[in-house]
Amino acid sequence: MFDTMSFKSEILFTIILLAIIIALNSVSKRAIRRFGRTSSIDMNSRKIIFYLSNLMFYLIAFVGISLIWGVNFEDFSVFISSILAILGVGFVAQWSILSNLTASVILFFNHPLRLGDRIRVMDKDFDWTGKVEDISGFYLFMRTDDGKRITIPTNLVIQKGIEILKEEENITENTIADD
Repeated sequence: MFDTMSFKSEILFTIILLAIIIALNSVSKRAIRRFGRTSSIDMNSRKIIFYLSNLMFYLIAFVGISLIWGVNFEDFSVFISSILAILGVGFVAQWSILSNLTASVILFFNHPLRLGDRIRVMDKDFDWTGKVEDISGFYLFMRTDDGKRITIPTNLVIQKGIEILKEEENITENTIADD
């Protein structure tokens, strides 16, 4: 049937590719964990980044294995472009999902906002002040000073002005509110 000698190189390259992907995935997970611990980021927030990292490595492995096993590059590129076109239409239809996921990644890596911070959301219609309880892939959960629990989409957290209150301001506001 099949000549086993012709498959040896494909099997060897597949094993090497998978070993490299697993090693890179492990290194990236350790780096994400280390960054999350040094930045005091909640484990639930880190899970989002883990999922996106895994997705990226799975896609790289899929493409690499397909090319190793002799999938015609032209046919493969047509297949990938068709999948990307379908995903593009889906993401445009659900633009808020993509923008919220992107905003969550930005909040994870580049925003000084952390769990437990007291913040003020500066909006012309609302003046929310409270404590950040959780940041998920799509929402920031906040407990306001009057005890309400509100959720704000993460893309709005990036767009709106967020003031991170200092401890002195917290003490002053609480003292004034108690009087």
